[in-house]
Amino acid sequence: MIQLIMARHSVLAFAAATGRVGYVFLVDGVLRDWKISKKASQSPQAAQEYATKWIELFRPNVVITEKIKDESRKGEQAKSLIAAIASVAEQHQLLDVVVERVQAFKNKYEEARALVSHFPDLRPQLPKQPRCWQSEPFSTTYFEALALALVVIDQPRTS
Repeated sequence: MIQLIMARHSVLAFAAATGRVGYVFLVDGVLRDWKISKKASQSPQAAQEYATKWIELFRPNVVITEKIKDESRKGEQAKSLIAAIASVAEQHQLLDVVVERVQAFKNKYEEARALVSHFPDLRPQLPKQPRCWQSEPFSTTYFEALALALVVIDQPRTS
């Protein structure tokens, strides 16, 4: 775990998946904002513009993206979006932390339920597990970004 020692720290964590890029913004461990964009997932350049917009607005101390493992199920498009976002953080001379997505739960839906218990503002975004023929809900991206942020800020993740 990475421990940040700052009087006040703000964290902007990004996650990308098929057809969407999302972020969560936390200040001193308190969730302040979250958004998802379909447009940002159209190209690496669109993802860079999206990241630039929120980095310049929030001026976080830390930007977090996912370290993609070789066995990751993420597609090439999502990987390129994540790389594009990380490059923006690097250009802004921010602490750019790349962390592995730790799967501490049976699945992402159980993880989302646990995270909502600590971040109740996200309760309306809680995804329902789809049937095998259905697409993954867009809102899972919030919880992916939040899980990445929590690796860095060391918030409780279990209920």
